[in-house]
Amino acid sequence: MKKLITLFLGVCAVATIAKAQKPDSTRAVAHYKFSHLRDTTKPDDIYTENMVLFLGRSASVYKSFDRKTQDALMRKQVAEQVATSGGGTINIRIKGGRASNTEYFTFADQKKFIRKEKLVNNYLIEEPMPVIKWKITNDTASFSGLKCQKATAHFAGRDYTAWFCPDVPFHSGPWKLIGLPGLIVEAYDNKKQVVFKFDGLDNADKLEKPAPGDEAGTIKTGGTVVKLVGMADDVDDPSVIALPSTGIRASEKEFTNLKEAMKKDPQAFMQAAMGGSGASARMNANPNSTSKFQVSSGPVINNPLELPEKK
Repeated sequence: MKKLITLFLGVCAVATIAKAQKPDSTRAVAHYKFSHLRDTTKPDDIYTENMVLFLGRSASVYKSFDRKTQDALMRKQVAEQVATSGGGTINIRIKGGRASNTEYFTFADQKKFIRKEKLVNNYLIEEPMPVIKWKITNDTASFSGLKCQKATAHFAGRDYTAWFCPDVPFHSGPWKLIGLPGLIVEAYDNKKQVVFKFDGLDNADKLEKPAPGDEAGTIKTGGTVVKLVGMADDVDDPSVIALPSTGIRASEKEFTNLKEAMKKDPQAFMQAAMGGSGASARMNANPNSTSKFQVSSGPVINNPLELPEKK
C-alpha cells in the first residue's frame, strides 16, 4: 500500500476556479538572458535571469526558466530525502535566491493580456493589451543565424530598440514587447538598464513532456507518493499554452492588498490559504518544530521595469 505525504512548500492548492482563455499548442520556444539594473545606486549589481517564451499560433507565455530549474532541484531534494527518511523532516535548500513567479500570457485572438502571479495561490490579473507604436527601420543584423530588422519605440517610460525576425512568424516577444511582424529576438532600452538578450530558438518537438501517468506536483519514490501541494500548476505540459484552471481572477488593487496582508502577517496568511483549500501543511515532520513562514522584504528597486511617464 502506498504512503501519501502532502508537503506544503510556500504555496497551496486553490478552491476557486477561474475561466481560462482558449489553450494553444506550443510551436516554438525562444530563450532569453534577461538583465535589469534594479538599484541605480549599485550600478555593478545587475539582476539576471534566464527566461523562456513559449510560442503558439495565437498565444504565448513568457516565464522564468530558472524557476523551472529550481523547482526540478527542489523535487529532487524531496525525493532523495523521502527515500532515505521515509517522510520525516524534509529540508529544502535553494541556491541563488528564488526566481521570478510572474508569468505573462498573450492571447492575440481574444485580445487578452494576463499576468499570472503566485502568492500562495495563482492570481490572474488582466492588463490592457500592450499597444506599442514601433518605428521599423532599414537596419539589419544577425542573431544566431537569424536575419533581423531593427525597430524602435517608447514604452513603459523607456526608449527601446528591438530586433525582430520576419522569417519567424510570431508577433510576440519577451515580457510585454509585442506587435512586430516577426519574433522579437533581442531588445534593450537606450541606457542598457533593461536587456533581453537572445539565447536561442528551439522547435516544440524538443520539449520534455510529462511521462504518462505523472501527476503535476507529485513525486513517486518507492512506495511513497509525495504531493507538493500548489508547487506545480495543473497545466504541467510545456507543449500547451494555457492558464491554470485553479487561477483566481483579481484586480491590480486586490492583488496589491493581498501582498500587503501577507507581509503584515505571513503566518496567518498562509494558514488561511491552506484552510480554504483543505490542504494540510507539512514543512517539518517534527511535532516540536518551531518553523514559521517568513516573507523576505525583497531587493531594493528604485528603477522598476516600468517607469512612470514624464508629464
